[in-house]
Amino acid sequence: MSTVTATTSTRFVTSADGTRIAYDVTGTGPVVVIVEGALCQRSMGTAKALIPSLSQDHAVVAYDRRGRGESGPGSAPYEVEREVEDLRAVLSAVGDDALVVGASSGAVLVLEALRAGVPTGKVALYEAPLIVDGSHAPNDPALGDRTQALVAAGKRGDAVSLFMRTVGVPAFGLMMMRLMPVWKKLCGVAHTLPHDYALVLKHQQGEPLPADWLSGVTVPVLVIVGGKSPTYMKNGQAALATALPNATLRELPGEQHMVRGKATVPALREFWAS
Repeated sequence: MSTVTATTSTRFVTSADGTRIAYDVTGTGPVVVIVEGALCQRSMGTAKALIPSLSQDHAVVAYDRRGRGESGPGSAPYEVEREVEDLRAVLSAVGDDALVVGASSGAVLVLEALRAGVPTGKVALYEAPLIVDGSHAPNDPALGDRTQALVAAGKRGDAVSLFMRTVGVPAFGLMMMRLMPVWKKLCGVAHTLPHDYALVLKHQQGEPLPADWLSGVTVPVLVIVGGKSPTYMKNGQAALATALPNATLRELPGEQHMVRGKATVPALREFWAS
């Protein structure tokens, strides 16, 4: 198992198209690479939730997906393949046998990397946002284009609000979020929301996952779902675990879509040790 040395300074790796991808390392031990979901970056998101306890016995690699934080914007138009290359570059820098944890749309990005043959160690996926049946209305296939238009018009707050409504944040909760300091940070990466829509929307149309989508993925995968998450999310994770040739489905009692280290890290350690 690869190891890397922890550092207090930002490191950079260059992706295949020349985009610089920023990452840092916390802790010592087997390497774990965290792949963030929508609107998150390494300073705020899954990595921040997992690092306090996970870094006690692992080297946790957190990176900024392109267009976020200190990573470069990449070239337009956006292509999923370029983000797959970014993850490949990070893994090449820290060890292509690294454990990988993907959350939300980041989980779908990890799946695309596995489909492309990017080498990894064991993989854990936390609530890939799939809608695979009638338990939830399909998401608008035009969400990416609508969001791109809002960002181009300078309406970043509206783009973030559209996303929050889409994922089920109630009106009162959204109003409160707009008053919090984090709102400015969310608006700062609103231009990357179309990237996440490009990853997930085709799997949010209420249709079963394509029969051969993941048939070639042989790496062991832990599929995690929160016990308090809605039915459509549970159904999506069950379908994902079934579609993966070597997967285990794990429900975390009391958890929802936001990753919390206290519940998630023990499940990760148990999976990695099995």
